Amino acid sequence: MIRRTLSATIVFLFCLQNAAAEECGAAGGLKYVCGPQNAEDLVLVPHTRWVLSSGMLAGGGIYLIDSGQRSWSQLYSEDTRIVRQDMATYGACPGAPDPLHLETHGLNIRAGENGHSTLYVVGHGGREAIEVFAVDANEEEPLLTWIGCVLMPEGLAANSVASFTDGALVVTVLSYPDKTFADMFAGRNTGAIYEWSPGDSGFTLIQGTELPGNNGIEVSADETELFVVSTGLRTVVAFSNSNPSTQLRSTRVLGLIPDNVHMMADGRLLTAGTSADSEECGPLDFENKTLEEFASCPRGFIAVAIDPETMEDTNLAEGPANPVFSNATMALEVGDDVWIGTFSGNRIGIAGK
Repeated sequence: MIRRTLSATIVFLFCLQNAAAEECGAAGGLKYVCGPQNAEDLVLVPHTRWVLSSGMLAGGGIYLIDSGQRSWSQLYSEDTRIVRQDMATYGACPGAPDPLHLETHGLNIRAGENGHSTLYVVGHGGREAIEVFAVDANEEEPLLTWIGCVLMPEGLAANSVASFTDGALVVTVLSYPDKTFADMFAGRNTGAIYEWSPGDSGFTLIQGTELPGNNGIEVSADETELFVVSTGLRTVVAFSNSNPSTQLRSTRVLGLIPDNVHMMADGRLLTAGTSADSEECGPLDFENKTLEEFASCPRGFIAVAIDPETMEDTNLAEGPANPVFSNATMALEVGDDVWIGTFSGNRIGIAGK
């Protein structure tokens, strides 16, 4: 099962890189925030300097990062968690997740009013669910309160999540249990998009959204379209929200292995990933190579901005193979910098524009 394989890979790579945690100098053209483990996805708390990061390992929780000071702390630990379940919206949720087991993955944040926003988190470890948090940015530091969850269908793990103004959610399933990375990169469909609205009993499949490796997901500003990364095809695909059975348009085949996707305030879509071409690491051959073998060979990263109307991409940042930072997953503009996440490192990369 891909989830188990990926978890084993993360532990393996964490052990390899842990010794480098004490060294946090610039390398490979990047500066770093060192310490956060497996920061697979990042979001900016609206109208603040604060960044929230996932932690893709057991007990990783959520990291709060001061983008100015480059300092960080861990939220939702046994000592710091705040729980106040919204029973009206999330009454079917069986309770707050265990912080010792919570492994966080894709993130989505939706701005509210008066310094408040809602954070949606793909959670693993103990259960597969979208965990929901209220964020209050009116204090000296943002305050995070767990308010509910939506459980995934039995046997399925979410990868990424996006939200609508009415609280509805869409999530991607990268791969079903009987599919493999070899299937994905051979162009065979492995996953799909699922949807949930307040009042629904659970997530349901959106027919026609199957792709080779449904990964990052985002909702257009007017909420009429969905943008989904196909990792296997190395594209970002646009679907109509009202009729998702037909693809509207797509990017070209990108020069990277795209992972997460987020929409910036100016409407551009940002995605990032490892370079698809590497003489040192060889071709993308998952028929004869395990995920551990792929991920343990350092590859460069590429981050691109995509025009959602034309689906044309523009190079935003890139870097060479780097032994202390690899397996890039996403890009986030923070001031004049581009922050890069990873699923297998002890730091977040920061590229200057």
